[in-house]
Amino acid sequence: MTIAAPTTDGKIRELHLWAVREGLRRAPTAPLFEDFCRRLVAFGVPLWRAFAGMRTLHPQWAGYTYTWWRDRDVVHPERRERGETYNQDLRDSPYWRLRDAATRADMPLRLRRRLIGDGAQRDFSVVEQLAIAGATDYIAELIPVGMVSEAFPDSGIGFSFATDHIDGFGESDLKLIQAVLPAVALAIMSDAEHTIAAELLAAYLGADAGRRVHAGVVERGSVESIRAVLWYADIRGFTPLADATPGPVLIEMLDDVFEVLTAALRPRGAHVLKFLGDGMLASFAFVDATCSEICSRALDAAAEAMRSVDRLNVDRTRTGKPIAVVDLALHVGEVLYGNVGAADRLDFTVIGPAVNEVARIETLCEPLGRKVLVSAALAAAVADGKRLEPLGAHVLRGVREPTEIFALRL
Repeated sequence: MTIAAPTTDGKIRELHLWAVREGLRRAPTAPLFEDFCRRLVAFGVPLWRAFAGMRTLHPQWAGYTYTWWRDRDVVHPERRERGETYNQDLRDSPYWRLRDAATRADMPLRLRRRLIGDGAQRDFSVVEQLAIAGATDYIAELIPVGMVSEAFPDSGIGFSFATDHIDGFGESDLKLIQAVLPAVALAIMSDAEHTIAAELLAAYLGADAGRRVHAGVVERGSVESIRAVLWYADIRGFTPLADATPGPVLIEMLDDVFEVLTAALRPRGAHVLKFLGDGMLASFAFVDATCSEICSRALDAAAEAMRSVDRLNVDRTRTGKPIAVVDLALHVGEVLYGNVGAADRLDFTVIGPAVNEVARIETLCEPLGRKVLVSAALAAAVADGKRLEPLGAHVLRGVREPTEIFALRL
């Protein structure tokens, strides 16, 4: 018995059910969009290239894009960095025009461009590039998702589909794609909102703390005892510097300093816990290495950070900008790591005597004329003692016994 091919309406129902199931299980966007494109091809749509893009909420990334090509049969995901290049690409795209149309209910949020023949229309750079590469027909659609706001006016997902078939897309192809896109957009947003939440938590709490909070570690008082190297950096003489520097210039300097300090920590497995005005607290947890290895990593990071600050100050001096002298202390000890705070306002942080001690050690940098000071506990754990210079015992405020202090040789 011959089984009849599904009708267009049957294909729509099948793709709708598939999209709902994928959204409910929060399928990752890249394989989801890849599967969608393959299903369209299996249903006879002469798809050659497909694209999905959306804005996101992240201090570094402006948006995510996903591109599928028939000959590669795989989705290429890309994160687009904030900046004028991204903004200009968006303004030059069909989605900018569609976004403007979103405010006028009488205009559909889609456009079509024939790319060959007498009626060819290539009024966007992406359309021109696709036509040169062999595309014959192009459609773009913007699916609004969520509430449009002044800060996020183009909330939604932009899709586009191109074919190289000589006759372009058929009416049944367009009907299928346009009928299913809202369900596909909802499935994509299920993953996108989860990703946005995870990345925002990582950006504002740190990678490890953000991951823990997103995984459900949210109860006040839920802490664990860990052993870690603590890193505490502070800008020397910040108060008079702040008094003499315009606010925007000061913020730019802080951003520059914190970026070079963090750059030294990223490849060494450290986690920035918080920025404290002009200070910075980070930790190296003992997860994948011995105490000696972790302490050596911390010293390497400190040395690299100081060199980077020096280079930054040379560049800033050359352009007439204020510079910063950074003092840094390293210590190792037991800390409590987790949720602390009020019922409706928590902080995921570290607390304990070791945190207080590393902050007190940092205050000795200026009177001792050194940029990086190290506690006796950390010095004892380092295999290469030649990197450290003993400076004798010093009294730390709030600590009963004098503490041996060492300086990192830079």
